[in-house]
Amino acid sequence: MNKVELLSPAGDMEKLKIAIAYGADAVYAGVSHFSLRCHSGKEFNYETFEEAVKYAHSKNVKVYATVNGFPFNNQIKLVKNHIQKLKEIGVDAMIISTLGVVKLAKEIAPEIDIHLSTQANALNILDAQAYYEYGVKRIIAAREASLKDLKQIKEAIPELEIEAFVHGAMCFAYSGRCLISALQFGRNANKGSCANDCRYPYVMYAENPETGKLLKLEEYEDGTYIMNSKDLNLINHVDEILASGAVDSIKIEGRTKAPYYVGVVTKAYRNAIDDYFKNQFEAKKYENEILTTKNRGFTDAYLVKRPFEKNDTQNLETSLTNGSYQVSGIINEDEETFMCKYKTFPNDEMEIVLPYGANINECENEIGKIYNDNSQWKLKLYKIVTNKDKELESVHSGNLNPIKLPCKLPYLTFLRKKEEK
Repeated sequence: MNKVELLSPAGDMEKLKIAIAYGADAVYAGVSHFSLRCHSGKEFNYETFEEAVKYAHSKNVKVYATVNGFPFNNQIKLVKNHIQKLKEIGVDAMIISTLGVVKLAKEIAPEIDIHLSTQANALNILDAQAYYEYGVKRIIAAREASLKDLKQIKEAIPELEIEAFVHGAMCFAYSGRCLISALQFGRNANKGSCANDCRYPYVMYAENPETGKLLKLEEYEDGTYIMNSKDLNLINHVDEILASGAVDSIKIEGRTKAPYYVGVVTKAYRNAIDDYFKNQFEAKKYENEILTTKNRGFTDAYLVKRPFEKNDTQNLETSLTNGSYQVSGIINEDEETFMCKYKTFPNDEMEIVLPYGANINECENEIGKIYNDNSQWKLKLYKIVTNKDKELESVHSGNLNPIKLPCKLPYLTFLRKKEEK
């Protein structure tokens, strides 16, 4: 059995590098044009996106460009130009939502693979077959599809690749086709400008038409989070997904999420995939790492279970994300310093989160020590010294001075501390 591809989000150049360092086989990203994460896409222009593609290819990692917006008539010429640009940049595939744009891409860049976006909500054999005959190499399955559905599609069309979301934020609307943001803010979600209205608290009223009396309905003082879904988390089901033989690529949502999320979640799924093929799958180990990231609570959603069989798919209390750890720092490219991301004081102890496959050794000097504590690497700083040799009483996230390490750590390593209650 071939190993399944691990596909991670790359909202900007730093996140792209982190996704690759932490074990992604492929990343998905895009410039703002015709991407359903246009605000994230602004982190790339054509020039920097080309640099990102070259960097990924130098690491034998593929890049899939998001062209998954829904263009209007006055944008067709712009779409054509955009596809031509992506062809020149040399992306490995384009993620597309609409049949018309699929046709355009096949005409302009026939050598580039087409991946059908989850926005197209392909969840049955008939749709999958039609798209395959139209030149689509891979469908990104509708999030409403079950693993049973995907197995049936794979059996019917074995040459068609299937990609499935396994982790990240869940959209309130059916396959993401939401108009609430456009209604409330004039921001079109299907053009990449979603305001995340489903995360807001709402105050609801019941009206008696005979008396005109309005009765206020509320679950909490600030309203009710009636549309707020928990985050998708299928780390415990990776073995089941891989054993099905139906899924060619598992996908992590999160181009707008923090770099730490990208690194830790990618590494957790990387280890889960690798361990499955070594017959060493340990769900609890990966789950513990996932819980260190900020989240809205977790749900299995649709792929392995049906949400109507349980009542825990919504977070009705808050849209805020919480995690068990705070990111303290990230190691710079010189591997001798780190940038502070949280308040740090002398003698603070921080856990070390290494990129996938990285190894380090213990060391100690006047600055601090790196040591292994019960299979967890840790850093203790005896004093806080900048790269200009200035000693500080403390350092906070707003400080842009690189802080010295007692010895080298791999580039893009994270430092973290347990969240203070």
